[in-house]
Amino acid sequence: MSYEEVMERVASAASRVGRDAEEITVVAVSKTKTTDDVLAIYELGHRDFGENRAKEMAQKTNWLPDDVRWHFVGPLQSNKASLVRPDTHLLHSMDRRSLAKSWLKGPGLPPPVLVQVNIGDETQKSGVAPRDVPSTVTWLEDMGIEVVGLMALPPAPDEPEDSRGNFVEMRRLREGLGAQHPRVIELSMGMTDDYEVAIEEGASIIRVGRAIFGPRT
Repeated sequence: MSYEEVMERVASAASRVGRDAEEITVVAVSKTKTTDDVLAIYELGHRDFGENRAKEMAQKTNWLPDDVRWHFVGPLQSNKASLVRPDTHLLHSMDRRSLAKSWLKGPGLPPPVLVQVNIGDETQKSGVAPRDVPSTVTWLEDMGIEVVGLMALPPAPDEPEDSRGNFVEMRRLREGLGAQHPRVIELSMGMTDDYEVAIEEGASIIRVGRAIFGPRT
């Protein structure tokens, strides 16, 4: 697959459910890829890139154009928050108080965050339980952190359709926050194997690596 094909599939998936493809942010996840790899996609007009390792992101931000919008999409240790906070456009993996306290440290307001939800109840993955989403959003907002949405990394699917139930549940979680949390509007869900299904079920952000950059090295 290629960047162009991914964008065509995004547009087709959006069209199938009456959505505008412009509503969907495609985060090109450049884990293990070189700055030249990122620049090749940047030169096609793309600006949203994602990393899931703090040191790797900190290194790349020094070498890439200032108008790149960096998304940190992986689990983040509290003691490494200061590495990614200065350049992060959106943190996708907020899930605990210790990380929130570290995220608040530094000049100015902290970048906005998504609450990571462990939608598949997998012990090896980070994230809050679905039942704890409302209370988590509340205490984050009370701390002064801007929560703009939810993120999920469902169990790896054998087929794209395998993820649909989890995506539906994520959409319902966001809708359930309702008037109490009107700023929580984003849904970051869907990756290379299932992003089209995610779009059909309401994803506003998808995180695509292999389909854009090829296999990881």
